Amino acid sequence: MKIIRLFRNVLGLSVLGLVASAAQAAPAFQMPFACGQVWSGSTRTDHNPANAVDLNRTDDLGDTVVAAAGGKVVTVTDLGATSYGKYIVIDHGNGWKTYYAHLNSFSVSVGTNVSQGQRIGTLGSSGGSTGPHLHHEQRLNGVVQKIVWNGSQIHYWGTQSYTSKNGCGTTGGAPGTVNTAGADLNVRSGPGTSHSIVGSLNDGASVRISCQTTGTSVSGTYGTSNIWDKIGSGRYVPDAYIYTGSDGRVAPNC
Repeated sequence: MKIIRLFRNVLGLSVLGLVASAAQAAPAFQMPFACGQVWSGSTRTDHNPANAVDLNRTDDLGDTVVAAAGGKVVTVTDLGATSYGKYIVIDHGNGWKTYYAHLNSFSVSVGTNVSQGQRIGTLGSSGGSTGPHLHHEQRLNGVVQKIVWNGSQIHYWGTQSYTSKNGCGTTGGAPGTVNTAGADLNVRSGPGTSHSIVGSLNDGASVRISCQTTGTSVSGTYGTSNIWDKIGSGRYVPDAYIYTGSDGRVAPNC
């Protein structure tokens, strides 16, 4: 009987350990910038908090910041000229959150569900910042962890260049839905009605927006807009016919 009880206790501890391990599993975090962009990341022992990373590149003020992983926006706050200034927090579940601080502007609001690679704001120099950069953190149950992108921990301590792989895969990009009130939507080879038609999408079709750019103004279901959504190599559709859940941009600039 003692052996049976011991086995049950060991088994119970093993199960609890597996549950705890699963709860701590980190999302597949990527850099908070669009696919292919190269950024300088700096870590230092006197940083507050130490495991955060500061990211910058030449002429980066106003550059698009994207979600490092999918989740729900739980904080969109402006602290003024102190601390993080304008910052966003995204909850990814299982105790994981990411922080994006010193922003110039917001593209999301509290309660917004975002996809990995979706635009959330623009880089700035708000709060206690002494120059344009993004202060980025990955937290587990409130404790700041060492940053991991694409399955690899970044360099500690010092400065190193990193190339973003966020949104590079076929499943990357912000989600959207075609809404034409019944008609098919032409897909064009470039961001404008002067570009050739390379296909069409049915009303209600789902798309993934890898990036957005400007082109011919089009009047559609969601008003008049000169924004065009890139949904594949050489494939563009007018944003005026795409439901994204936002009135603003939802993906990085092409």
